[in-house]
Amino acid sequence: MTDQPETDQELSLIDHLLELRSRILRALVAVVIMIVVLVPFARPLYTLFSAPLVSRLPEGASMIAIDVASPFFAPFKLVMVLGLLLAMPVVLYQLWAFVAPGLYRHEQRLARPLLGASLVLFYAGCAFAYFAVFPVVFAFFTAMTPEGVAVMTDINRYLDFILVLFLAFGLSFQVPIVIIVLVALGLVTPEGLGKARPYVIVGAFTLAMLVTPPDIISQTLLAIPALLLYEAGIRVARLLVKDRDGPDSDEVVRQ
Repeated sequence: MTDQPETDQELSLIDHLLELRSRILRALVAVVIMIVVLVPFARPLYTLFSAPLVSRLPEGASMIAIDVASPFFAPFKLVMVLGLLLAMPVVLYQLWAFVAPGLYRHEQRLARPLLGASLVLFYAGCAFAYFAVFPVVFAFFTAMTPEGVAVMTDINRYLDFILVLFLAFGLSFQVPIVIIVLVALGLVTPEGLGKARPYVIVGAFTLAMLVTPPDIISQTLLAIPALLLYEAGIRVARLLVKDRDGPDSDEVVRQ
């Protein structure tokens, strides 16, 4: 009789591991499908993503491939990253389907919209980098090229450069989500976040200096949206606290 609880726990653990494996496999299948769909368009996609630099190169200049296999691997690497990003809704859904049964109802109500908002904000950060930051930064770089120097950027290094910026802007746009989660967990308060504003401003520009190219333009274009989103996160967190501490919540607790 004493072995029965241990056996049940072992079976429960095995069931959870099997479900986790199933969720991971489904997420991987979604990523692989997106990569397979995008592979035929690898070259046009790379042309599209290199346009912010190519369109601002001096007349007669072009990008180059230093390594022998770069013309193949650079577009394929881009396709792999895009496949992961486009399959992210499925990946997050599989993660949610695995975690949700272990959450309380109020946690589910909070986590569900936060996951969707996090994904939208990440895409918005990448779009902001492509449409607003890249044109300004590359125009500045090419304009500052010394006389007699030919601009010939390697396609692999360019891809690494823009992927770092995509990641930096996508993550910086997660600031409101982080603030809401911290406030919901009771680790910080909106008032405390407001008082920490001067330190956040210094930290935002310092972090932007570390993750962006060494120019004031890209640093400012990363820091300012992050600070605006910080303020937006504080406002949303205040509404969250107000709803949580309102009269309706007291009635629910008394019941």
